[in-house]
This record gives sequence, C-alpha cells and structure tokens, in this order.
Amino acid sequence: MTQRLKVKPLILSIFMISICSIVYELIIAGISTYLLGNSIMQFSITIGLYMSAMGLGSYLSRFCKNHLFDTFAGIELGIGMIGGISGILLFAAYAYTNIYVFVMYVVIIIIGILVGLEIPLLTRIVEDYNQDLRVTLANVLSFDYLGGLLGSVLFPLLLFPHLGFIRTSFLIGVINVLVAGIMIRYYGDFLEKKKHFFLLFWICTVVLAGGFMTGQYSADQIEQSLYRDQIVYSKQTPYQKIVLTKHRDDLRLFLDGNIQFSSMDEYRYHEALIHPIMSLAHQKENILILGGGDGLAVRELLKYSQVKKIDLVDIDRDMVNLCKENSLVVGINQGALSNEKVALHFEDAYKYLENSKSKYDVVIVDLPDPNNESLNNLYTNTFYRLIGNHLKSKGLMVVQSTSPYYAKEAFWCVNKTIQRENFQVKPYHIQVPSFGEWGFQLASKESFDINNITLNVPTQFLQKENILAMFAFAKDEKVDMEKIEPNCISRPILLRYYQKAEERF
Repeated sequence: MTQRLKVKPLILSIFMISICSIVYELIIAGISTYLLGNSIMQFSITIGLYMSAMGLGSYLSRFCKNHLFDTFAGIELGIGMIGGISGILLFAAYAYTNIYVFVMYVVIIIIGILVGLEIPLLTRIVEDYNQDLRVTLANVLSFDYLGGLLGSVLFPLLLFPHLGFIRTSFLIGVINVLVAGIMIRYYGDFLEKKKHFFLLFWICTVVLAGGFMTGQYSADQIEQSLYRDQIVYSKQTPYQKIVLTKHRDDLRLFLDGNIQFSSMDEYRYHEALIHPIMSLAHQKENILILGGGDGLAVRELLKYSQVKKIDLVDIDRDMVNLCKENSLVVGINQGALSNEKVALHFEDAYKYLENSKSKYDVVIVDLPDPNNESLNNLYTNTFYRLIGNHLKSKGLMVVQSTSPYYAKEAFWCVNKTIQRENFQVKPYHIQVPSFGEWGFQLASKESFDINNITLNVPTQFLQKENILAMFAFAKDEKVDMEKIEPNCISRPILLRYYQKAEERF
C-alpha cells in the first residue's frame, strides 16, 4: 500500500513559499523603482516577467519524473540562495557595473522559473502519496493565496521599513531554506540523498543568516558608493530613504537618491521660494507649508515679524525629527522647526487639505518632484483646487515646479494645471548650482503685479536687480503651451512628462 503523507507540514510549506514568492517580487520591483524611478514601469516589468517565468517553470516541471522530493528540496535551497542574495546583488550591479537591467532580468527569470516548479511538483507528490487529492489540493491552493496576501502586507508594513531591501531578502531566503528543512525533517524517508540535503541545508542557513546579520554593513558600503561624499546619516522610513552626506562645509540631504538641498547654495532656492510671495502678500499672519520638512523655508518665513503661525505638513515624521534634532541640519535651518510659531502636522498633504478648515494668507508648496504616482497626486488640478479653498480672498500660493530647462514640459504642465483652477499664475526660475535651473509658480485668485516685489528682510542671493529677471525665460526654456496638457488624477500626464525628462538627462 502506498505510504500516506503528513499533510500539515506540506500545507505549512505552501504557506511559507507563497510568502517568499510575493516578497521577492516586491523587493526586485522596489529596488528597481528606487534606483531607476518610474514605479509603474518597474512593477509592471517585474510582475509580467516573473509570471511568465513561473509559467515556464510550470511547463518544465513535466520533465521532472523521478525523485520528486529531492527535486523539490533542491529547488527550495536554490530559491533561498538566489532570492536571499538578490537584494545585495541588484544594488551591487547598479553601483559597480553598467548592466543593472540585465542582472535584474536574469534574477527575475531564475527565481520565477524555480517558483513556477514548486506547486506542480507538490501537486504530483500529493497525488502520488495521498488518496484524498481533492481536499488536499483545495487546502494547498487556499494557503498559497493566503500566504501571498500575508507577504504583500508584511513587506510594506513591517519588513521593508525596519529591515530595508537587503536584510529582507536575506531573511526571506532563510524562510525558503527552512522549507527545505521541513522536507528533510518530515519527509526524509522519501529523499534519496537526505545526508547531502542536510549538509546543504546548514550551509545555506549559515550563509544567509550571516548575510542577514551583516546586511546593514553591506548596505552601508554599497550605499556609500552611490554618493560622492561621506554618508553621515542614513535611514529608511516607511515613506522614503533619507541620506545625509558631508564634505567639508557641504552638507547634502537626499530623499530616495534625489538631492533636496546642499548647504552651500540652498539659500538661493529658499529665498526665491519665500520672499517674492511674502513681499506680495497682503497679510502674512497665517502660513501653510506643504512639505518643507527640512525647515529651511520656515527659517526664511521667520524673518517676517508679522508671521504669527506656520502650519507645516509633512507625511514623514522621521524626516522632520531629523531636521529638528540633528545638529548639522539645525545649524543650517537655525532651529526653525522648534520655533513656538511652528505647528507640525505629520500627515499626507492631500488629506490635510481635505480635513482642515483653516484659511491661510500664504501657502507654500515645497514638495519633492512628481517622480511617482503618490507625488503626482500632489500636482493635480484637484490638489490646487483644495489649496484654493484654503486661501483667504487675497491669498497667494507658490509651488516648486521642477526645472524649466531639464524638465520643461513638466514645468509648464504644472503652470497650465494651476491656471485651469482659475489662478493667476506667474512662473519664475533661478539657478541653483547643486541641482541646476529650477522653477516655481506664483499664483493667486486675485490679480497681482510682480513689479511690486520688494525686499525688506536680509538675504544672501536676492536683490532688487535680479528679482524681475527671475520671471524672464530663455527660448530653450519655453514650450508650445497648446501641446501641453493639464495634470489630473485620472490622467497623470505630468508623471509622463517628468519621466521623459529623466530619460533625456
């Protein structure tokens, strides 16, 4: 009589490998998005290629005719090792070679093929050794789907924020190897080469566990190669990767690899962002800043004695706390975030505008560039409509709007989107040496005259002679506005404009 299998360890194995499978997809797509941008493209490619490779693996399983337990245990060890090192391998490929995309494709295909082999082999094992095939298969598939759900929830909420990409991949690799351990422990009698698998199990476990323990050091070493200057602070928050670098007197802040400021020239950006709008504002008592968690815009606002309250809305508490407490950053923002006039709100800017009842004299939109879907929503006509609802009758708004030179279609798209919400808009730009030509949109529901801009506070960059020059654009910074479409939630055209600019430069 055919020996029956113990079903519970088999069900547990299915649950574990399903968690691993979905997390590998998320790791690869997440790393590619972090390094290359364009999250829709990276996730689409990863999922599509991964699913195709799984299909190929399922097809290849037909050629596995004998020693199914040995084959399955070997597959789990292989997935564990390849998946476990996938995080560090991808970062290293980007940092030290020019073939990142090729390496990414190879990793996706290999893991996908091996994962595609798993379920067909387990199905045949159940069919050969268990007579109650219908019930067992129903349980197998149910736990497969449940494992996928758990993995997709654990990754963004627990694994990625606390462990990052590299340590998470090593940890998930260990889980895959543990599935091979389950096969050795509970189904050893079916293994032709149990002793060999036992040895390989411990070798893989030690290697991956060692990688997990030293993963932060490895991540730090690879990350350092991605930046020109010495990293003095690095943290992965639930929302973004924060990196501070320092070289002599130059302190730089990067979010997800994109520079946010250099202490050598940030005053140019922040003076241009703040002082034109504050000069034109009829009232300066209540100010709203969306973004601006570095406190540098707040520093410039506090030069005005008329300011009574500043509401600063930033979704990332860790980012704001860093800039409030880190002595290097505090030395630049002059402790602005600890000023009694400043109220900090840690929430999404869109949600804040939806829920708040406050009215403001001035709204400063100092958000990161629209390089992903969530940020794109903060550059839509609906978002600017919400801001308009929070402006007093003669209130003004200014929006950082990317570069009119490097991303001119995106810059003028922001301009046109704001205009569509019945704002009077005056675009302007400046040169910031650390990241080039940069632009802004100054807007109000009431008409205003830029010739009335004056300076009544101390500045390092702005002066009477260069204020009006900021509102003049060269021929290569202009576009045919008839060909530019406004940005909206249902059609995120700005994201496409921005990604085209990234490809060009």
